[in-house]
Amino acid sequence: MIASYAASVETSRGRQYVEPSPTYRTEYQRDRDRIIHSTGFRRLEYKTQVFVNHEGDLYRTRLTHSIEVAQIARSIARTLGLNEDLTEAIALAHDLGHTPFGHAGQDALNACMKPYGGFEHNLQSLRVVDHLENKYAEFQGLNLTFETREGVLKHCALKNAQMLGDVGQRFIDKTQPSLEAQLTNIADQVAYNNHDIDDGIRSGLISIEQLREVRLFAEYYDQVKWKYPDLDDNKSVHETIRQMIGSQVTDLIQTSQQNITAAGVVTIDDVRAQNETLIRFSDEMFAQSRLMKKFLRENLYFHHQVYRMTRKAHQITEALFDAFINDAKLLPPEHQAYASKAKKSESEADYARVVADYVAGMTDRFAIKEYDRLFNMSNQLL
Repeated sequence: MIASYAASVETSRGRQYVEPSPTYRTEYQRDRDRIIHSTGFRRLEYKTQVFVNHEGDLYRTRLTHSIEVAQIARSIARTLGLNEDLTEAIALAHDLGHTPFGHAGQDALNACMKPYGGFEHNLQSLRVVDHLENKYAEFQGLNLTFETREGVLKHCALKNAQMLGDVGQRFIDKTQPSLEAQLTNIADQVAYNNHDIDDGIRSGLISIEQLREVRLFAEYYDQVKWKYPDLDDNKSVHETIRQMIGSQVTDLIQTSQQNITAAGVVTIDDVRAQNETLIRFSDEMFAQSRLMKKFLRENLYFHHQVYRMTRKAHQITEALFDAFINDAKLLPPEHQAYASKAKKSESEADYARVVADYVAGMTDRFAIKEYDRLFNMSNQLL
């Protein structure tokens, strides 16, 4: 049973290419299944969350992060009476457009693409599901439902929205996406804030003592140590993170329920017509979450060891882009075909986008190997 304001198959705006309805699945289950079986989803296993893949086996990757987001988001959706299948599909697809090396790779590729319209991983995720996945006989892309595509496109500049048709229209009209899309966006934040704490401590780059300066962590860590004074550090951190996630999820559910009731929404159209999102933290929890994000940015993401890898990532990404943009023959045959088609259109931007698609689709380790093959004179690999 789902609420009247949830996204449902009956109210779906459908797919770009009409298909017969699945027999034993809902439309949103079909979306989820197509995402899981996509090439882009498999690549997430070897794409950076914070730590480059080869730095350790136990750190989060984009794949494990996406699964964790889906788990948190489904729990919230179930409690709020929203569509769990749609929520899961959005969560699993939300990072498909990420470059190798996380945000460092995105920043470098965006700089390379600046003369050609820029690069943004959120738009690239939509491009992956709409165009780049190429395995179905009757259409390009995965042909997902409008609601899943809407959720994948979390934010978008007005200039880009004008080129995206139906899925970009809400940014022009200043309307809201479905509640499923809204909650997945926040579940993403909950997941990476809390799990980056775990990876940061595991790596030794941040300490428990540092984190105790942040109220959100200190409050639950002190409770854990009071209740379990003899607990070792690993279990203490895990228990603290578990309680932090539980507290944030509870706050999000309770605040969102109050917002939904106060807004008097009955249908998904009512949700879309709101001036602001209904799925959000209380002001207090939002402030605490921002402080944690600020702490992680200053102490983990810009830690000198992470920053050194960030600089390497910039160098690798920029060098690969420059090599391919200057010589299309360096591209694999399939991408050479796309590049040739783009050149025939006499559009430098189209050709650059082909190169960006190729670089963005790389995993961390493939990008490192490709860089080595192209620029290491002692490497005989072709």
